[in-house]
Amino acid sequence: MQNQESPVVFDQERATSYDKRFAKVASLLDALHLLIRLVLSELPADARILCVGVGTGTELINLAQAFPQWQFTAVEPAAPMLDICRQRAEACGVASRCTFHQGYLDSLPALHPFNAATCLLVSHFFMQQDKRRNFFSQIAARLCPGGYLISSDVVSDMSSSAYRSLLEVWMRMLKYSEVPTEEAEKFRASYGRDAAVLPPLEVESIIASSGFDTPVLFFQTLLIHAWFAKRSTPA
Repeated sequence: MQNQESPVVFDQERATSYDKRFAKVASLLDALHLLIRLVLSELPADARILCVGVGTGTELINLAQAFPQWQFTAVEPAAPMLDICRQRAEACGVASRCTFHQGYLDSLPALHPFNAATCLLVSHFFMQQDKRRNFFSQIAARLCPGGYLISSDVVSDMSSSAYRSLLEVWMRMLKYSEVPTEEAEKFRASYGRDAAVLPPLEVESIIASSGFDTPVLFFQTLLIHAWFAKRSTPA
């Protein structure tokens, strides 16, 4: 994973308040985490999972509690976020099954192939499609043949009336979450400028051209879309 600046700097203060800030709308993503568990439920009992851009570790904790023998590698460039992920894993009693790596994929040591990788709300920060494709290709290279990618991002056709309508509801969601108005407006301004908000078919094409079979859209809530895709098996 090449260094990619996020429009949001996750310093200690922001990392500490991150989960609390969006606690009021956490239920919006509860269904996503349930569906991720179902998608990956047929993996081996001792599966190895790569969590890219793990943040505070919500998907890692969710999966680790559901599958008590799985092993996890958490990759996160922001030290304060990774510290919280580690603390949460320790509090939940799953840290012994986790490896924590501060940095990007390109600095992660070579490891045994993973059975699956999660990448939630990360790839849209790659503004150039070739860099986004390279990011997914790096994930594919670390997966077993047939291994799963779970990817979610902010996705929409920004030229459409549907995007404008959904964006207004999205802004109401931020207001309901008690995000300050000035910060919420910064989020709005960042879409298309600091976050590559692309139509769903374009995102699917990028994933499919990065070493994966055709992605399957399995979740949408407002602007967030999530796909699963299997690493292509050589003919």
